[in-house]
Amino acid sequence: MPRIYVHPLPVRIWHWINALAVLALIVTGIQIRYVGLIDLMSFRTSVVLHNWVGFVLIGNFFVWLLFYLLSDKIRVYHPELSPTKHFRESFRQLWYYGYGIFKGEPNPHHVSAYHKFNAMQSMAYQVVMLLLVPLQFYTGVLLWDVKRFEAMIDVLGGVRVVDTAHVLIFIFFTAFIFVHPYLASLGHTRTAHYKAMITGYEEVEEEPPGGGAGSDKAGSER
Repeated sequence: MPRIYVHPLPVRIWHWINALAVLALIVTGIQIRYVGLIDLMSFRTSVVLHNWVGFVLIGNFFVWLLFYLLSDKIRVYHPELSPTKHFRESFRQLWYYGYGIFKGEPNPHHVSAYHKFNAMQSMAYQVVMLLLVPLQFYTGVLLWDVKRFEAMIDVLGGVRVVDTAHVLIFIFFTAFIFVHPYLASLGHTRTAHYKAMITGYEEVEEEPPGGGAGSDKAGSER
């Protein structure tokens, strides 16, 4: 099958650091929330680890952000689609995930170097990376030093409001950790997407005649 280079090395390094850091935050966050019920480590150790890993994740986020802003890869997240076409492609993808995949139908999305996410993924990743992740960092930093940021916390409604927002987003990311590996297994083989995030190369199916989604052949190899 043709192979296209879709995951540059900085993106792959960011991804795996991000994955390990999120897992560490989930484990330490559960330990902090349910102290006395779960005793994987001491409360103090879990707090210290949670804070330090959180700052590592914040730094990693800005590495990701700068890479996409300073390179032409930003088109990966912002494809040049009209709202009508984006809605139409999202519906086709939703139909595929909910019905077509179980009937053996081909994936309507064709990967290319600048179009590696389908319409649904593009929209979802923008919400996650540009809204939920920054909100989680913001609330986490406020809770890291409540006394220092007391005035800002009061403006937002108090510690309980900030903590509730932080926990709700935490629940979302915990669920995402379970859903993401399943979605990643929906390639032409169960491990294709996993291998791509290690090697950088995505194996793609041959396009039907006249297909335009995968016309960008830059970086492909036979």
